[in-house]
Order: sequence, then C-alpha cells, then structure tokens
Amino acid sequence: MKKWLTLSILSCFGYLPCLAQSKSLFNGKDLRGWHIDIPAMDTAKNLQSPFIIRDGMLVSMGKPQGHLITDVSYENYRLEVEYRFAGVPGNCGVLVHASTPRALYKMFPKSIEVQMMHENAGDFWCIVEDIEVPEMETRRGPKSNWGITEGKERRVRNLTDGSEKPLGEWNTMTIECYQNTIKAWVNGDLVNDGFNCTASKGQIALQAEGSEVEFRKVMLTPMKK
Repeated sequence: MKKWLTLSILSCFGYLPCLAQSKSLFNGKDLRGWHIDIPAMDTAKNLQSPFIIRDGMLVSMGKPQGHLITDVSYENYRLEVEYRFAGVPGNCGVLVHASTPRALYKMFPKSIEVQMMHENAGDFWCIVEDIEVPEMETRRGPKSNWGITEGKERRVRNLTDGSEKPLGEWNTMTIECYQNTIKAWVNGDLVNDGFNCTASKGQIALQAEGSEVEFRKVMLTPMKK
C-alpha cells in the first residue's frame, strides 16, 4: 500500500507519467472524428466503406482494404482497445504516430503498427518509421536486413504469442505511447516494449486488412507529467 501511494504521489509531481481524463474515440453512432483512406475507392466510387457502426460497435469489415484514421493527432497517451474477430480469425492492426498517407505499398500510412493478427498480437511493424527493442537481432532478424520500406525486415516479433483469448472472445490491447517509447499489452501481458521510436506523435488508425473485426472500446487517456 505504501509503495502504491508513493508511486501515485510521484506521478502527480512529474516523476512518472500521470493519467488524465479518458475519452472514447468513437461515439457508437457514427464515424465522427475519423476519416477513411481506401485506395480502391479512388477509382471505384460505388464501393462501400469497410468501416461501419453496428450495434454500438465500430466494425472493420476487412474489405476493401485501407484505414480508418483519426482527424486529430495525439502524443503521450494510453490507448485501450477491446476487439474480437467476428468470424474467421485473420489480420488487423492499430497504427500509432500515423502521418503521411499511403507511404508504404501505396496503402499504409507512415506509422508504427501494433499488430492484432490472430496469434501474432503485439508484434511491431515499422512503416517508414522505426523503433528499437531489446534483443533486436533475435526479434527482428539479421541487422543487414532491417529497414522501414518495401522489401526490408520491418517486423519486430512480440514477447509472447500466448496472450490472446479463444476466437469469439474479447481481447484487450493496451498501447502506451510516451515520448519516444511504445509499450503494448494484450489481456494484461506485456507483449512489446519499444524505445527510440523515430516519431512521438501522430494520428491513430485502424486497419481493414481482409478480416472482419469488432471494436467495442477505443479509449484514449492522455499521459502527462
């Protein structure tokens, strides 16, 4: 109890990040505060957006592929996302520090992705931004292959692949972006801990990457000293 009180006091006097009031990034009714970037819709105007609101949840239908991006940029925050694959398990992700659109493969915005792909949740993917972790060569491969653009080793493997719940159950992913660090937890397990990130702020994006995913919570809490 004394240790908890000490940490709480320190956090409010500037020694540790202090959490401010939380806010939901979607209202359960529409996509106000977000915009879509779906490359296929540039030429096929009749395509339906893969991002919808259904039963109060934000849903990525998976196709056509692209991103749902916040209108506002954020820095120094904790993001808590509750999600599940609605049917067949597949791929999706949360992108933080997003900036230049379609910077990779004419699809992905410049960012760091926190992977949600089934059985790989918590991997980092470098998308024209970079980040470091302990034991880099073990988790990213030979240094000569590292890179942040097409054809390079951009994946930074997570610390555990056993943190996800069975298909159909809700998972909680927590992402802390503070200055040039990014930490990620899945269902309470620390799955990645990065530092020396080349970006410290930007938009937040959710992916449509082939699989239907339901989000019932996307909650942002500012972190400040």
